[in-house]
Amino acid sequence: MAPERENQETLSNLLREDRRFEPPVDLAAAANVTAEAYEEANRDRLAFWERAAERLTWAKRWDTTLDWQPPFAKWFVNGKLNVAYNCVDRHVEAGNGDKVAYYWEGEPEGDSRTITYADLQKEVSRAANALTELGVGKGDRVAIYMPMIPELPVSLLACARIGAIHSVVFGGFSATALKSRIDDADAKLVITADGGFRRGAPSALKPTVDEAVKDCPSVEHVLVVRRTGQEVDQTDKDVWWHDVVDRQSEEHIPEAHDAEAPLYILYTSGTTGKPKGILHTTGGYLTQSAWTHHAVFDLKPETDIYWCTADIGWVTGHSYIVYGPLANGATSIIYEGTPDTPHRGRFWEIIQKYRVTILYTAPTAIRTFMKWGDDIPAKFDLSSLRVLGSVGEPINPEAYVWYREHIGGSRTPVVDTWWQTETGAIMISPLPGVTAGKPGAAMKPLPGIVADVVDDQAQSVPNGGGGFLVVREPWPSMLRTIWGDDQRYIDTYWSRFKGFYFPGDGAKKDEDGDLWLLGRVDDVMLVSGHNISTTEVESALVSHPKVAEAAVVGATDPLTTQAIVSFVILRGAVDEGEDIAKELRDHVAKTLGPIAKPRQILIVPELPKTRSGKIMRRLLRDVAENRSIGDVTTLADSAVMNLIAAKLPSAASED
Repeated sequence: MAPERENQETLSNLLREDRRFEPPVDLAAAANVTAEAYEEANRDRLAFWERAAERLTWAKRWDTTLDWQPPFAKWFVNGKLNVAYNCVDRHVEAGNGDKVAYYWEGEPEGDSRTITYADLQKEVSRAANALTELGVGKGDRVAIYMPMIPELPVSLLACARIGAIHSVVFGGFSATALKSRIDDADAKLVITADGGFRRGAPSALKPTVDEAVKDCPSVEHVLVVRRTGQEVDQTDKDVWWHDVVDRQSEEHIPEAHDAEAPLYILYTSGTTGKPKGILHTTGGYLTQSAWTHHAVFDLKPETDIYWCTADIGWVTGHSYIVYGPLANGATSIIYEGTPDTPHRGRFWEIIQKYRVTILYTAPTAIRTFMKWGDDIPAKFDLSSLRVLGSVGEPINPEAYVWYREHIGGSRTPVVDTWWQTETGAIMISPLPGVTAGKPGAAMKPLPGIVADVVDDQAQSVPNGGGGFLVVREPWPSMLRTIWGDDQRYIDTYWSRFKGFYFPGDGAKKDEDGDLWLLGRVDDVMLVSGHNISTTEVESALVSHPKVAEAAVVGATDPLTTQAIVSFVILRGAVDEGEDIAKELRDHVAKTLGPIAKPRQILIVPELPKTRSGKIMRRLLRDVAENRSIGDVTTLADSAVMNLIAAKLPSAASED
């Protein structure tokens, strides 16, 4: 391979991190999973996953652990189980019916519900009976478009109980996005609500559903939960939840389904514009989501109060609000609203109220809390917390340290988890009782996961090198295909490196061989022959005491191929000042080296983010290159782009 080609394909490794945080002694002594698990999995990977599967209740044990016909996998072949039984009924049968499954907190203060496992069993049984009455059967698809209310997990579990395939669409998507997903899945039923509460006011959902389904011939009924009491237009397809579900029997006998029976489709954006319907099945998915929840968070179901702040509309909510925690008999929090309603301390207030012990949230939320100021969490008692988790994108080292110090009281492990919609469950993460955490590092693949960093020729890079993240061996919770499109599945995930799953992410190994995720390969910048990760430059900027959050893009440059353009949000009371851009540019050069010095730094009030909190760098590239702004329909707040564009003329750049 020519030298210049190698430069273009190997990620520069710029960021160094020397801080280490050992596991707390008492946590390590009683940890669910110890270092021995890595040795067990290395000795016999399939036997390791068999033991993980045995944590579940099977109606019929499998014949073969793995049938691997690359790139198509079948796990626990001919085994039979029911996901809803594993998540609900077996805990009631074990005498734990009075145990709380969910503390639900509505956004309006004082609006809360406590749901035990016995309550959940009754509600799921009623909903399963209602789905059957509405003509939904095994293999039928059910689209779900709901706020974060208890009927949402109940709907998922009711589908799983009868063998219907659910497809949850986040309740902020447009009618067009919802319609495309209903059509692709050929959904028979849509479950929704009149609306939900968001930022202090009712937010309507039913009109979006009406618009979406008017030209969806596959939809026979729309099942509507009354949440806000808003006026809704009644169509001949509509049935109210309280009319059809509440009158059903509390008894429902769950049928065992094949381990490879489809459980759900979850759509993720595709580069072609057509969403990809990621298909997950039953036995392998539940095995890995339950085991990783038990291992990564060191869950003690008898004593822990666990809170994942994601929306169930995303895969994090599927795996770590519904299926993993319930399979483990956990007590979880579900919160309907936003972290700043009615005040910016709402998250910490909820942690204090319920004595939350495990918190799992996103780096973008953590950086927002940093921006709001250290004084807000300091007003609340967060001493109950013992494990903190991060999910959604790589966490900047300074955000990690702030999270550990200001939320975790400088005593809690932080588990920075890497995984995707497609992987179904966590793949790379520290183990809180084993790992000496490094701020910003995802550390090692979990036991039973074989991941690596390779160069463009699929050769493993040495320690200290950067390249492409791949998974070398199949894993239980992996996507089975893209719904209705096996060829797209092959082309998207298996064509770049033959025989390896390629998630599209760049990564590096540090000198110890630990893994650092560097974001999407699409976001890598080619600067004077060096491939530089946006993540590392963003982390360097956030390490400056005046910076709360940063987003970095590469803009076309006639001299260097691409130049680094940075968009920065300053912390709380920091004055912008004339010299701030130069100060930050010099800080990056000192931290990462002159090659990574941004050409421009724009101080902005907000960044363009999707409703799941991911930064839309594509739109920032449009700004940096003075192009017309692209599609903003997936943004949580489309007005942000006008604010950013207005700042462009005042951008500081190198002379």
